[in-house]
Amino acid sequence: MEHDDGVTRVQLVSRAGCHLCDDAREVVRRVVERAGERFAEVDVDADPELLRRYSDRVPVVLVDGAETDFGRLDEQRLAEALAGRRWWRRRRG
Repeated sequence: MEHDDGVTRVQLVSRAGCHLCDDAREVVRRVVERAGERFAEVDVDADPELLRRYSDRVPVVLVDGAETDFGRLDEQRLAEALAGRRWWRRRRG
């Protein structure tokens, strides 16, 4: 599902040849399908700003433009972010 303005809520920032990105893609796919959403995948190496921000941290998931998770993704955290719960913005620790 997209917003009325045509913006996809979920973005997966990844790179080719990244095994964590392959795993993350499956996590994101499962969660967004259950939520009735869609996601866009963006190549970190094709965008200088994304490369500057996320180069060593891919994969990274953004929901509504806010980073929700990176590395090994947590399905529950992403589901909560899509549901609009804000606790997911806290740092893992």
